[in-house]
Amino acid sequence: MPHTPRDFERLRTLARFLRPFARFSSDRRVLTILILIAVLVAGRAWLAEHPGSNPWAPLDLRDEPGWATRTKIAALRDDPAQCRAVLERSEVAFTSLDPVGEGACRRENRILLSEFPYAGDRPDTSCAVAAALEIWRRDSVQSAAHEIFGQDVARIDHFGSFSCRRLYGRDEGPWSEHATGNAIDIAGFVLADGTRIAVVNDWQGDGDKARFLRRVRDGACPAFGTVLSPDYNEAHSDHFHLDQEPRGMGGVCR
Repeated sequence: MPHTPRDFERLRTLARFLRPFARFSSDRRVLTILILIAVLVAGRAWLAEHPGSNPWAPLDLRDEPGWATRTKIAALRDDPAQCRAVLERSEVAFTSLDPVGEGACRRENRILLSEFPYAGDRPDTSCAVAAALEIWRRDSVQSAAHEIFGQDVARIDHFGSFSCRRLYGRDEGPWSEHATGNAIDIAGFVLADGTRIAVVNDWQGDGDKARFLRRVRDGACPAFGTVLSPDYNEAHSDHFHLDQEPRGMGGVCR
C-alpha cells in the first residue's frame, strides 16, 4: 500500500513513544504487545484516510478506489436498496424506474443514470451496473482519455442494455444478462474534439486509439463481474460486454 509523509510521521511518533519501554522493559511480550497496538493505531488512521481500502467504510463512488472497492460493488448486486443508497450518498443523479417484464426477462431493479454521457438513447440498467459505470467512467475512461489524448470523453456509444434473449440469441440454454438489464454493450467513445474511437475499427494495432481501448477494457475489470472484449471471441469484435453477474474470485476479464 502507498504511504504518505503523514503516515511515516505517525510511525516515528509511535517509535519515540516506545523507546523507553524497549530500554527498561525486560519482558519482551510487553514490548510486542505495545508494538502491535502501535501498528493497529497506525493502520486504523491509514484506513480512515483511504476509505476505498477500508472494508468497513460505507461505499462512496467519489472515493479513490482501493482494494476493498471491488468487494463493496459486488455486494450491491443482490441489494438494490443499498445500491440506490450508495448512488444517493455519492451524489449520482438517477431515476428509479418501475419493474417491467415477466418470467426470465422480468426487470425488478431498473436505474436510469441522468448525467452519464451516453450517445443517443439512455438505457436503463440494474443498479449495480449503473454504480460500476460511474466508477469506470471517472477512474478509467476519463483518466485514460486525459493521459493519452489530453481531453475528456464527451460521449459513450452503446448497443443498449436490455434484450430479452438467451446467450448469443440461441433458442435454448442460459439466459443472457441482457435479459434483466444486468449488462451493457459499449461500442465506442467520442472525444471532446469530435474524434471517434470505435471498438470495431480501432481495437487492433498499437496506436493511441488501440492503447486507449485496452486501458479502458482493463479498467472495467475491477468494477464489473464480467468484461468481454474482442480478445474473447468474434461475437464481441465490435463492443465491450460489461455485466454484474458474479463469476467467482476476481470475475471474468477477457
